[in-house]
Amino acid sequence: MDINARIAARVSFLRQERGLSLDALATKCSVSRSMISLIERGQSNATAVVLEKLATGLGVLLQALFEDPQPLPSPLIRHADQPEWRDPQSGYLRRNISPPDPLSPLRIVEVLFPAGAIVNYETAARDALVHQQIWVLEGRMDVTVGATHYSIEAGDCLAFQLNSPTAFHNPHRKPARYAVITSTDIARP
Repeated sequence: MDINARIAARVSFLRQERGLSLDALATKCSVSRSMISLIERGQSNATAVVLEKLATGLGVLLQALFEDPQPLPSPLIRHADQPEWRDPQSGYLRRNISPPDPLSPLRIVEVLFPAGAIVNYETAARDALVHQQIWVLEGRMDVTVGATHYSIEAGDCLAFQLNSPTAFHNPHRKPARYAVITSTDIARP
C-alpha cells in the first residue's frame, strides 16, 4: 500500500475507532475539518506538523499514522518492509524501524534530516506519558524542547518528555541522521 494511502486509511480508522466526527477531531487538534477530510481521502500530502497535530488529537504517536493497521504475525520486520515517508515541507525522510505491535510501548524511527531543514511541532500534553530520546547517528542539529535549546551531534542522546512544543533545526551544511526512540506509559494519564 502506498504510504499516503496508508496514512489516509490510518487517520480515518483511528478517528472512527475513537468515535470522533471530523468536526470533533478538527476541534481537538486545531486542524481544519476540510484538511482532515482531504487527508482521509488521500487528496492531501500533509506535512509532518499537521500529522503530529492529528496524532496528538487521536491520542497516538506520529509513527502510528504510518503503521500497517494489521500487525505483522512476526516480531521481525525486514528493512524492505519498514515504511518510509518524506515530509513535503522540510524534505526530511522518516522510516519506522519497529514492527507494528500495539502491545509494545517502545517505538524506533530513523530520520534523515536535510541541511537547512526546520520542523516545529506544536506538541501538547497527551493522554499517555510519552518519553522520547533523540540519538544522533551522523551530523549535528539543534533541538528546542519547550524553551530549552540543545545543540547535539553524532553520538549525543537527548531525552525528554513529549509534552511541549519541540523544534528540530539543521543549520549545518550536511544532513543529520538520527534515531527517535519513544516509550509510552499508557497506565499513567
